[in-house]
Amino acid sequence: MNQMENTMLRISYICKHPLYLSSYQRLQELERERIFCCHQMNHLLDVARIAYILNLERGLGISKEVIYAAAILHDIGKGRQYESGIPHELASADIAEQILADLPKELMFTSDENEQILTAIRGHRRLRKSAQPLEALLYESDKASRSCFACPAETDCNWSTEKKNMEIRI
Repeated sequence: MNQMENTMLRISYICKHPLYLSSYQRLQELERERIFCCHQMNHLLDVARIAYILNLERGLGISKEVIYAAAILHDIGKGRQYESGIPHELASADIAEQILADLPKELMFTSDENEQILTAIRGHRRLRKSAQPLEALLYESDKASRSCFACPAETDCNWSTEKKNMEIRI
């Protein structure tokens, strides 16, 4: 199996995992009437793509599959936040840890890669001064993926001005 097939299989396996599917479906139901940013696949893939581009531009050397895994898992616990008040970065890391542990042996990430992914998920809402490279990348990409400048609900949004993406950046 070549590297591209392996990457596609890992990400596909994550997205087809029963816990991912049930968490994602519940999140879709809970955000059905939401007027603010949603946490659906378009957002998750936008975060992954932006993070991967920034990774390449900055020469960070983080693997594509690690970036995509962190991105598609970073908001998966948002439904738990809506229902139980658990901060979604913690709920998402908990769900991600279970899913990553269930990867077939030949698709498993290394323990270091798992820790990078989980640290990035836990840190994607607030940027720490000592943030790891993937953590900082996920934080920045998550914010950059939002088109606040074109959002009809922008004035009602509770995000701080510093977090809002109010212009197209290239």
